[in-house]
Amino acid sequence: MHIQTQNAFRALADPTRRDIVQILAAQEMTIGQLTARFDMTRAAVKKHLTVLSDGGLISVEARGRERINRLEPQGLAPVLDWLSYFDQFWDDRLNSLKETIERKKK
Repeated sequence: MHIQTQNAFRALADPTRRDIVQILAAQEMTIGQLTARFDMTRAAVKKHLTVLSDGGLISVEARGRERINRLEPQGLAPVLDWLSYFDQFWDDRLNSLKETIERKKK
């Protein structure tokens, strides 16, 4: 598995980070704004943001003294590509099952 895909899966493995991704999908936020939404310290939120950034799922932009966190949807592409293999796998398996059932009905 490609390193970027591994980093993206690692970032999404934690439920708090998945929550952060969902929040940032709706709007950009500072660390302070995100911290207010969770029962954890600013340092803990910062660690989650670092993992998300390493996974290519968010970017951080400095605006004056603030650091704005934003979702990078293209960071999900390696995950979707990897999962799409299994979509095709199940499509093939289900089509095969359907054909088998239809042959047995005749």
